[in-house]
Amino acid sequence: MIVLILDNIITGEIIKRPSAICKTPYVADVLLEDKVTTLGHTPALGCCGLSDKGSQVILSKINNNKTKCSHKVEIAKYIENNKIIYIGINPKLAENIAESCLKNNCLSFLQNCASFRREVTYLNSRFDFSGIDSDGKTFYMEIKNVPLADYVDCVKKERKNHIEYINNCDINDKISYFPDGYRKNKNQVVSPRALKHIEELEQIALTTEYRAILCFVIQRNDVKQFQPSNLDLIYKQAVQKAYLNGVEIRTIQVEWNDKGEAMFIYKPLPIILFDTHGPFQT
Repeated sequence: MIVLILDNIITGEIIKRPSAICKTPYVADVLLEDKVTTLGHTPALGCCGLSDKGSQVILSKINNNKTKCSHKVEIAKYIENNKIIYIGINPKLAENIAESCLKNNCLSFLQNCASFRREVTYLNSRFDFSGIDSDGKTFYMEIKNVPLADYVDCVKKERKNHIEYINNCDINDKISYFPDGYRKNKNQVVSPRALKHIEELEQIALTTEYRAILCFVIQRNDVKQFQPSNLDLIYKQAVQKAYLNGVEIRTIQVEWNDKGEAMFIYKPLPIILFDTHGPFQT
């Protein structure tokens, strides 16, 4: 089932980020397929190389005269072993996908919701969704975008220790993971905001009868499982602790195509929370 369609899309190549004209890292110089160079908004920044110099991307048209950017980077075109994989990298896409899935009853864990709203404040956080499930129970759900994947979940300097394993992997044997990004040292979290959300979801689970849901939206089809990343053990341990205290850990997976269409994947993606235990399914 198609759960999201992007309008007014065009392909392009990022030639410089930050832009030579506008120095913010959220803007890139992009060469469009019609050979026009323009400014493109990059809401995911470089996305660990998926939207940096040389990246092939799909952009949508921005219809707003108040911004310097004419287009927004939505999807990365990733090529591996002559296979093209389209990866949704704009974080807002994940929220829109989740909303469409709720409206169309795609989610096994939230079927036939009586009602739901976006951007709802509770405690000290604003959660992406809140509503009433089919049993009349209130839920709060936070969405996290997951564009990244690799055959092993480790820091780059340790990757060389797994080369033989990686070389024997099928292209679809990747692990999707969250989070990954810049931090000054390994004792810091990649995303303090993401950590705050999981801690407050845990408080909801512990102190109320509401459902607290952390949902990771995997916007690619070349993965075999999802897990909180070993690259940020502080966040990973927080997710593990929250799960043990009643927070639901869920996934949504879609497959993008070159037409800007996101197809919902009904087969549950295994989630690995604890390295010594088997996966549990969404």
